[in-house]
Amino acid sequence: MAQKFEVSQWVPFRLEVVFAYFANPDELPLLMPPRMETRIEELDLIAPKKARPAVPPLVGKLPGVAAGEDSEILISFCPFAWPRVRMKARVRITEFEWNNHFCDEQIQGPFHQFDHRHTTKAMVRKGVQGTLVTDAIEYSLPFGAIGSLGNGMIRRNLEEAFAHRQKRLTEVLTAAARLASQCG
Repeated sequence: MAQKFEVSQWVPFRLEVVFAYFANPDELPLLMPPRMETRIEELDLIAPKKARPAVPPLVGKLPGVAAGEDSEILISFCPFAWPRVRMKARVRITEFEWNNHFCDEQIQGPFHQFDHRHTTKAMVRKGVQGTLVTDAIEYSLPFGAIGSLGNGMIRRNLEEAFAHRQKRLTEVLTAAARLASQCG
């Protein structure tokens, strides 16, 4: 049976900055808990089918690397503190719409099914322009009913990974915005 996990976070950064950051798969390891030792092992990037929309000058100075539809990424990570076993997952980008969303699905890896929809939406809070980032994951574990016994552990890992990301996101976006401002 498929399980669902969803988390949202508002950050005080323009939509274009946030989306550009998440669309670059090289940034993923920076957002994962250090104990997971997440690495990009292989990256087969396919440019988005539509060109990047016009962006404000500061945003235009950010790197334009993006994993468009049909890009494939091989990620390795250590999901548990013990035993330390490195797992690999190959994911494919199945949808990509600039400044709105992208979806990836596991095509090979530890899950029976793993679909991830990453959505961004411009949102003003307390007079500050920012972006709401929402991640919706639907997954199922292998080995049927026996595999589903591990769901509690998997859910805790997802909660830990996204809690860590929420702590790091403002920090890394601040650094990305600073870098963009120094490029011009």
